Amino acid sequence: MSTAAPLEMAEARRAGFLNIGQAAARSGVSAKMIRHYESQGLLKMARRTDAGYRIYDSNDVHTLQFVRRARGLGFSMKEIQRLLGLWQNRRRSSGEVRRIAQRHIADLADKIQELESMRRTLKDLVERCHGDLRPECPILADLASTGDAEDTEEALLRGEKRAEHRQDQRTTAGTRR
Repeated sequence: MSTAAPLEMAEARRAGFLNIGQAAARSGVSAKMIRHYESQGLLKMARRTDAGYRIYDSNDVHTLQFVRRARGLGFSMKEIQRLLGLWQNRRRSSGEVRRIAQRHIADLADKIQELESMRRTLKDLVERCHGDLRPECPILADLASTGDAEDTEEALLRGEKRAEHRQDQRTTAGTRR
C-alpha cells in the first residue's frame, strides 16, 4: 500500500485515479475479481481515499488487463504471478517467459487429450442410449459404475437383460388378452 496521504475522491479524480467500478469497466475485470487479485498479490494493494474507497491508476488498469488476458489463455494464478514479475522486470530473460508458455502449451495438450477422451466416451454412451421410455440408460449405468470398463459393461448388460425381460413380459401379457 502506498504511504501517500489519502486523497478526497474529487482530488483523486482530478489526479486521474479511478474508483473500483471505473477500473473494472476499463479493464474488463469485475470489481470482485479486482479485490481477489489484490488479495492474491497479482495487483498491488489499492491506494485509498480518505473515506476508504479504493482508487486505481492507469498502471493498475494495465496490470488488470494483463491478468485478464493471461487468465483468458488459461494460465494458472501461479503462472500469472511469475509472468507479471517478468513483465514488470525490464531486465528479464525472454527465455524464461518462453519456457513458462511452452509448459503451459504442454499442459493444454494434456487437457485437450483428456477432454477428447471424455467426449468420445460420452458420444459412445449417447449412441448406446435409446432415449425412449425405457428406464435403462447406459449413461446412468456408466455414472453409477466404479469407473471400471468391465463394471460399466456389466451394468449395461444387466439393464439390457431387464429390458428384454420386461419386453418379454409385455409380449406375453399381450398374447394373453
